[in-house]
Amino acid sequence: MTPLDGTIVLDAAAMRAAEQAAIAAGDSVESLMQRAGRAIGDAVHRLAGAHAVLVVCGPGNNGGDGYLAAARLRALGRTVRVAAAAAPRGAAAIAAREAWGGAVEPLAAAKPAPVLIDSLYGTGLSRALATDEADPLARLAASAALAIAVDLPSGVVSDDGAVLGEVPHYHVTLALGAAKPAHLLQPASVRCGAVRVLPLGIALSGDTRALAPPLLAAPPVDSHKFSRGMVAVIRGRMAGAGELAARAAMCAGAGYVSLFGATMPQAPHALVRRSLERDDPLADARIGALVVGPGLGRDDHARDLLEQALASERALLIDGDALHLLTPERLRARGGTIVLTPHAGEFHALFGEVHGSKLAAARAAAERAGAVVVYKGPDTVIAAPDGRALLAGEASSWLSTAGSGDVLAGAIAARVAGGGDAFEAVAAGVWLHAAAARRLGAGFIADDLAEALAPALAAVIRETRA
Repeated sequence: MTPLDGTIVLDAAAMRAAEQAAIAAGDSVESLMQRAGRAIGDAVHRLAGAHAVLVVCGPGNNGGDGYLAAARLRALGRTVRVAAAAAPRGAAAIAAREAWGGAVEPLAAAKPAPVLIDSLYGTGLSRALATDEADPLARLAASAALAIAVDLPSGVVSDDGAVLGEVPHYHVTLALGAAKPAHLLQPASVRCGAVRVLPLGIALSGDTRALAPPLLAAPPVDSHKFSRGMVAVIRGRMAGAGELAARAAMCAGAGYVSLFGATMPQAPHALVRRSLERDDPLADARIGALVVGPGLGRDDHARDLLEQALASERALLIDGDALHLLTPERLRARGGTIVLTPHAGEFHALFGEVHGSKLAAARAAAERAGAVVVYKGPDTVIAAPDGRALLAGEASSWLSTAGSGDVLAGAIAARVAGGGDAFEAVAAGVWLHAAAARRLGAGFIADDLAEALAPALAAVIRETRA
């Protein structure tokens, strides 16, 4: 079993294609099912202690995996029972039930067990469970001390994370072969619990992965403040938002941060305050990333500030109000490195109605605007114009506080200003933001979050060095 960090994420079609490629190369449905069943059985054996196990099997291949998992658990000396709502369909699933060879209880009459394995349905489900499936499953899950879903909780949609009807909350989900979008996208991800991938020996390829800790190094011994990255933040009428972004940039590793247009006596001494009215300061070639949007407003003055930012040749991070003052076509025509950090409302304002999954929407938006898009929320999708995407699963619920988005903008800008691949830099900023929240625990505010970026950065540098 492996955690999700950095693992490939495949939608249902891509997973089927990977399985078909394995079969075309000489594998078979039966051998894939046997490997899955053995892997599930071994994983449950490690997770469940000495407790008795009930495996709930569906009629398809996911159910076949369950029958073979039950057979494996029996071979390992475990007390195991099997329940099913319907007879298996398809040669491989029928053979799997025969390999189990033991009794199969009707699902409706099945008695609870300390450990429940939901092997009803996998990635192919596109409907809510029938009542005669959903009600017994909910009853059994509520009674189990440990509820485990095979591949996906039955009743969630693999590709968009939708939940169809009432779906139990599981303690663990065992992803077969690869992670699926639903493991990381809400609301399905909340039902999955801890997700672990069971490799099946299938060759995988794709351009979507789960967000992983970045590989960050301490500045070299000959570095100076500008080589570490210079960030410029344009503040709007709500000065506190710009200050938060600037503080975050400093704490996330930028060597020099300028805040344009601000007079704030409580700002950190290391923060340089400058005016936009002097000698085109945005033309400074040392600026590695320019932030515009936090607290900007939407009036004519805000539009003027945004125009100055767009006219610069610097890498540009656009957040907040500025996202309401643009079109994707304008951004694409501008060119250069652009990072957009919208929440759902800002995303809709800029790109219109969303069709399909959050992942698909973010990827389409990135291509349309020619920008790296951070579609943020309780789950976050990072998408690049070249099709790469990262999924960041459930973050701290305490991030739902005023100013946390401004802190995210500053953290990302600091990493972009340091150079390298913009998509990877954005991913590092998103990861640091979530890591800082985890360090703080409960009850923090945005000011605390900005300060916590520094120890989060130090920790990941130590881990990289180790």
